[in-house]
Amino acid sequence: MILGRSLLSLVQSTRSPRQLASASSLPRISCYGTRTMSATAARPDPFKPAKRVAGQRQDVWSIVNEAAAASPVQPIVNMGQGFFGYNPPKFAIDAAKDALDRVECNQYSPTKGRPRLKQAIADAYSPFFGKKINPETEVSITTGANEGMLSAFMGFIEPGDEVIIFEPFFDQYISNIEMPGGTIRYVPLHPPKDGATRTSPASEWKIDFQELENTINSKTKMIVLNSPHNPVGKVFSSEELQRIGDLCVKHNLIILSDEVYDRLFYVPFTRIGTLSPELYERTLTVGSAGKAFYATGWRVGYLIGPEHLIKYVAGAHTRICYSSVSPLQEAAAVAFEQADKQGFWDESRNEMQQKMKRFCEVFDELGIPYSDPEGGYFVLANMASVKLPADYPFPPHVASRPRDFKLCWFLIHEVGVAAIPPTEFYTDANAHIAEDYLRFAVCKNDDVLETAKERLRGLKKYITQ
Repeated sequence: MILGRSLLSLVQSTRSPRQLASASSLPRISCYGTRTMSATAARPDPFKPAKRVAGQRQDVWSIVNEAAAASPVQPIVNMGQGFFGYNPPKFAIDAAKDALDRVECNQYSPTKGRPRLKQAIADAYSPFFGKKINPETEVSITTGANEGMLSAFMGFIEPGDEVIIFEPFFDQYISNIEMPGGTIRYVPLHPPKDGATRTSPASEWKIDFQELENTINSKTKMIVLNSPHNPVGKVFSSEELQRIGDLCVKHNLIILSDEVYDRLFYVPFTRIGTLSPELYERTLTVGSAGKAFYATGWRVGYLIGPEHLIKYVAGAHTRICYSSVSPLQEAAAVAFEQADKQGFWDESRNEMQQKMKRFCEVFDELGIPYSDPEGGYFVLANMASVKLPADYPFPPHVASRPRDFKLCWFLIHEVGVAAIPPTEFYTDANAHIAEDYLRFAVCKNDDVLETAKERLRGLKKYITQ
């Protein structure tokens, strides 16, 4: 995907209301009459934002957009954001078009989801769980996996409750947990010590289980897993999942298992909720039709779990957005029904693995080690050997961030490739773990991957071995 100067409008939109007001001193016409008013005439700070959104530093997405808009290399090749560079399969697109012609598919769906989609998901997942999933009581459809996770937190987390997440984390976890009043406890995944000099499998990012258990206390209510993992690409082994599960049983914790990349695995993949009936009873498994069918804009997610958990997720979802998009739910139902018949799962997994191999060839050429992904469509490349010029003119809001933000800015300006700095997915205390890495998304057309590779070869003059 290509980023260009048209993104300048996105950058401008990140300015605060106060900055926007000061940008123009022209009088304005009131919609209630002809009297002119200044934007700040009433009082200097008329509306105080909630603490949950106030004082946030500039986010990684707007920094990348800003860099892309200002880069002398145009257009920018976007290997940062994890959206697909191509359409969903034809059977899914056709189903969406057909749904738009049906009256009932353009009206409200039941709050827990359209019956056809719940049934399709139950049918698709029952073989994995070794039991017949009840579509009425064990499946809930949400407006994307992210809203599904928010609904899970809203359904169970109250002020004072603690939730454990692993670093690096999907950044939306943070606000989703904090909004209902939860407190987050962080446990880092530890990368291989020689990650700066050796390409290694993503499995070598390890949990310190003593550290994990030490983080659990009487206030801990939930633990969040992500496998296949974004951005590491790690697929947690059944042994690791069993150890995590044993701790959750011992301390009576709910497990939220974020498995949105569950169809993209390149090593054996285990779902924690399938390890035992006891673990199923405490696990909410999160899935994404958008990730599964190359349709991230459809915003169709789902949760699978026991009735005593799902009913509260569904209750929170009803209050957050009532119901999810009807025609795209119907299209997702058809897609799940057709996927096996069309051989889609094997095809999509093989294609993504080939894209990963194709793109990582450039790192092998340059001698840049990376974490070889076991699942998903992200790759972490270790850029420790890329030497940034000492006098490079980074803007202050980039210069004050960890090294990976500088690497990201540098790549955009010097070679025209956008990546994501993974320290955005860490607490400040643990950001040092990932400050030499950059995350690249390979879910793009092959010609885009080849363009990105050619541009990245421009790093040769900055690499010291």
